[in-house]
Amino acid sequence: MTTTTTTTFELVSRGGGPTFLDVTPHVRDAIAASGIAAGTCSVISPHTTCAVYFEEFAHDLDADGNDYLQHDLDAVLSRLFPAQEDFPPAQGYTYPGEEHYRAVESWPDAAAYLPGGDRTQLFNADAHLKASILGSSETFAVIDGELAVGPTGYVFFVDFDRARSRTRRCHIVLTGE
Repeated sequence: MTTTTTTTFELVSRGGGPTFLDVTPHVRDAIAASGIAAGTCSVISPHTTCAVYFEEFAHDLDADGNDYLQHDLDAVLSRLFPAQEDFPPAQGYTYPGEEHYRAVESWPDAAAYLPGGDRTQLFNADAHLKASILGSSETFAVIDGELAVGPTGYVFFVDFDRARSRTRRCHIVLTGE
């Protein structure tokens, strides 16, 4: 019989730069709690400026607490997509446009996206593009009730939005027997 379970947990990004978070313990715990011995495990971000990816933990840390592979990943992506710091079309970005601002201002929770009406809080085209390149999810095999990765494999959730600290959600969906 196939079973599907979903676990959702919250993470907090720090703002000011990308926030890389090791979610591997959450994934392992969800697999253990599911009772699934063989199947798949998908780790998913529902946020458009966040991504989920699989990589080695590099142990050495930079001044921001990011391991060297995380630092290098952001450095490469930042060469492709530099931090958006000015009103469009500066730096080649056209996002966000006036229609988007009006739409966000009409949302019931607009203050969460535009604290104090500060439109610069939406200067995050670079974060959206970085997250699009990496993708919002990863899927892993579950074999013998365990996450089927090597000893150096870690699952990371990254929030590329620099605007401010935020509470983010991550979903783990397990299917199998």
